[in-house]
Amino acid sequence: MSLNPDAHASLLIVDDDLVTQTRLNAYFSQEGYRVLLAGDGEAFWGQLQHAAVDLVLLDINLPGQDGLSLARELRARDPAIGIILLTSRNDDIDKIVGLEVGADDYVTKPFNPRELLARVKSLLRRTGARRGGGEDEEIFRFAAWTLNLPRRRLCDPQGADVPLTRGEFEVLALLVRHAGEVINRDRLSRAINGHDWSPQDRTVDVLVRRLRAKLDGDDKPDSLITTVRGEGYRLAVDVERARG
Repeated sequence: MSLNPDAHASLLIVDDDLVTQTRLNAYFSQEGYRVLLAGDGEAFWGQLQHAAVDLVLLDINLPGQDGLSLARELRARDPAIGIILLTSRNDDIDKIVGLEVGADDYVTKPFNPRELLARVKSLLRRTGARRGGGEDEEIFRFAAWTLNLPRRRLCDPQGADVPLTRGEFEVLALLVRHAGEVINRDRLSRAINGHDWSPQDRTVDVLVRRLRAKLDGDDKPDSLITTVRGEGYRLAVDVERARG
């Protein structure tokens, strides 16, 4: 067993292909992870009911309820759990749909197990802090909105919770922490995916568009998140920081 800082993390591998299940189970178990297996949606929910899971490796093409609908339902139930989609289709549309339903990352089959391991480690690092929480709560207020970072909670001007996917939260948190500063796509991509942005990757733009839809009311002529052409995005309002 390798010396792995994430050795106590629990992974749920959901794939109806037994060869893939066996290969990933052996690889991640050897790396020190606790591995659970499921071949369809029913087994998936059964595992989640009886065990604590930190991250799900979820195949899109499953019998019965498909991986996209499982990801959407899981994200609604648990905003903190990590979700990496696995698929044999190399299609930008599938990736965008995966992000839309709340997945954190997307890997195309056939994949290199080492690359998948690197993505798992990166995602666990990003999700670990939010599961651990903290006593000293950083709270930011902007344009009557409230963003509580440790609780990963966004409240609208009326005090109602507004659900955010992990990617949406990472983008908003970075913009709020650096209000008024232009944040380029490389910084945003690293916060979301752990790697620099590429011109073919529409993830950042998709997440900004979704945030605008949630933050900007119909009566606002300008968005709270502005585009700086050729550079990136910035939060265009003042931010007040408080600790609660």
